[in-house]
Amino acid sequence: QVRLVESGGGLVQAGGSLRLSCVASGIVDSIDTMGWYRQATGNKYELVATITVGGSTNYADSVKGRFTIPRDSARNTWHLQMNSLKPEDTAVYYCYARNGRLDRDYWGQGTQVTVSS
Repeated sequence: QVRLVESGGGLVQAGGSLRLSCVASGIVDSIDTMGWYRQATGNKYELVATITVGGSTNYADSVKGRFTIPRDSARNTWHLQMNSLKPEDTAVYYCYARNGRLDRDYWGQGTQVTVSS
């Protein structure tokens, strides 16, 4: 019903920036929350940032003040702008969308972000 494709990962030095992008297709009108998760090797999935269709945002404490989640439209395209990157930000990042009313979650395939010292 909803397909998510993320892009923009890569290798960056500590202190640098990356911008990830997520494009949604399908029944995008069903989406009420958009965002990003990440998983470092051997660790649990961690919620990084979310934004609702109404514009309300949430950020993990570990990224607050460094990451933002701008969007180009209400439901079709959103980004994760990552500044002041740290080695501990190294992870696979997954874009995410949710239809809370139907309890359905959608995930992209992931893009690797590696931050070197």
